[in-house]
Amino acid sequence: MLSEDCGVPHISTGDILRAAVAEGTDLGQRAQHYMDAGELVPDELILDLIRDRLGQADVTSGWILDGFPRNVPQAEFLSQLLKDMGQPADFVINLDVADEVIVGRLLNRGRQDDQEAVIRNRLEVYRQQTEPLIEFYRSRQQLVSIDGNQTMETVRASLQQVISG
Repeated sequence: MLSEDCGVPHISTGDILRAAVAEGTDLGQRAQHYMDAGELVPDELILDLIRDRLGQADVTSGWILDGFPRNVPQAEFLSQLLKDMGQPADFVINLDVADEVIVGRLLNRGRQDDQEAVIRNRLEVYRQQTEPLIEFYRSRQQLVSIDGNQTMETVRASLQQVISG
């Protein structure tokens, strides 16, 4: 919805990876066993994917990255890539949501990889590898946190307010 509101592409690494798995591409085959276990796909695969996607013509007026970066080395890579491309990253949004809410929402999606044990493993991986990004971006004055424990409409309105400045 936010992508539509802003008229910029929504770039979801998860969507791109799931499509690659479904199509049986080389990237998909290499990523599948990590995804099935609820683990992060190795950086080298994701970095190639992001470099390629951010080089496409439809991102010149902006973009929304979803699911990337997931760790500090990826954030450092992204920062350098954007500098090399002459593209700014205005801010990073952290949707703050309680674990039990996340588990419930993901179980209700009904995707094949949304098993409770896999979801809880993802949350543990998040704490170990992704949560440090909050301080990384806070220290760069780029972090905006939004309470994600609200209705979709309320969260959307909060996001629109952040983007409109």
